[in-house]
Amino acid sequence: MDKSYKISISEKSEVPQKHDSEIGQLTIDVHQTPDEIVIESMIAGINPDELRISANKDSVTIKGVRERKQKEERKNYLYQETYYGEFSRTVFLPEKVSAKNATAEYEDGALTIRLPKIK
Repeated sequence: MDKSYKISISEKSEVPQKHDSEIGQLTIDVHQTPDEIVIESMIAGINPDELRISANKDSVTIKGVRERKQKEERKNYLYQETYYGEFSRTVFLPEKVSAKNATAEYEDGALTIRLPKIK
């Protein structure tokens, strides 16, 4: 069972270290309430301490690495849909948010980021 982790959110933008085509992209769900924008993503199999989130008033970037648990090379896949390696996703927000008041939690493979709207 995963623990619940609070993840810090940096207000500094990160410069990509690799070309975008070399980095996997996360799947996300984004919804809003009258007071906040919420980003959710299933990111099972990662070390939450290595998850990096940066936010500003217009966007949020999520970065991390999912490493394969088995080091042996496996062949003859019928399907191989799980992405292993570095991933990143930038979300451009429809409204201005308060990055300094944003929160992020990782529990049971689910990442939830809450960004209060600026009124």
